[in-house]
Amino acid sequence: MNASAKPEDGGAAAVPVPMPAEAMDGKHPELRRVVDTLAALSEDNSVPRNIRRGAQAARLELGKPRTALDLRIASAVYVLDDLANDPNLPTHGRTALWSIMSSLESLQ
Repeated sequence: MNASAKPEDGGAAAVPVPMPAEAMDGKHPELRRVVDTLAALSEDNSVPRNIRRGAQAARLELGKPRTALDLRIASAVYVLDDLANDPNLPTHGRTALWSIMSSLESLQ
């Protein structure tokens, strides 16, 4: 297999995540900022792979269309809280996670 054909982190290719409806229609512009920040964190090669996958999982939780917004936010915060306690997480990544969690909690 050609080395250029494999994703950088050795995992599956990035899956597009649906944008939450509330972020698309302008009801919660803060939610769009959070989803964009999670996207940036999930693509940041300076953080460990498990953190990038967790950020992607949190984006997936926020993008579930048939789940109430408060449940999606609680699920995403739960995932992110687990990641924030990882000892391998660089300081800038931990700060980003805390900022994201704070923004999500203010939306509830």
